[in-house]
Amino acid sequence: MSAPNAHGDLLVSVVVPTWQEASGIGATLDHLAALEGRWEVVVADGGSPDGTAGLAAAHPSRPRVRIREGGGRGAQCNDGLEVTRGDVVVLLHADSRLPADAHAQIARALASDPECPGGNFAVRFDGGDRYSAFLTRFSAWQRRRGFYYGDSSVWLTRAALRRLGGLREIAIMDDYDLVRRLERLPGSTACLPGPALTSSRRWRQAGLPRTLFAWAAIRWLYVAGFDPERLARLYRAVR
Repeated sequence: MSAPNAHGDLLVSVVVPTWQEASGIGATLDHLAALEGRWEVVVADGGSPDGTAGLAAAHPSRPRVRIREGGGRGAQCNDGLEVTRGDVVVLLHADSRLPADAHAQIARALASDPECPGGNFAVRFDGGDRYSAFLTRFSAWQRRRGFYYGDSSVWLTRAALRRLGGLREIAIMDDYDLVRRLERLPGSTACLPGPALTSSRRWRQAGLPRTLFAWAAIRWLYVAGFDPERLARLYRAVR
């Protein structure tokens, strides 16, 4: 892949895995349609009974919509990735938002280091309170140690995606598993300045102790080889 400049013809594909996102998918697609640069959007729905896929298909931006029932988020993402054409792919949670200059940030990273296989964006949790601020700082601390997750909008070059073969279709930690494999590829990953904004709503009701447990303990149990199906049950109990 030749190194693009910040204003070149780089095509970036965004895959948005969705489940029961009827109330918010329109705003997500509005956001993506307003970004500068060349983008391709794929909504990968898990067969949501609330009509998420239909609402996405009817959006004026005309995203490509894929429906994959069963198999979990990893299977959804892989189904969406199969139809992307971009030089770079971004996995974006439906409740996350990319920075306005996300395209330029990616292009600059690849222009400065053509061997970069991908990475993520610095993440900021919404809310504006101490809880959200702590999650933002803790996420940055983890990233400096090589730990990051899907809520930081992971991105990969097409070459890296081919080498990794997509996500592993496991019950939980599919995003972290992808990141671990991405970090092992030749070249250095890049944490782009972002910030990518993500929602803290999923964690707010759980409280700080449970949130830290979910981020740390479940990760290490996964690394230690615990069955992802069992970890998924533990994760749901924590949440």
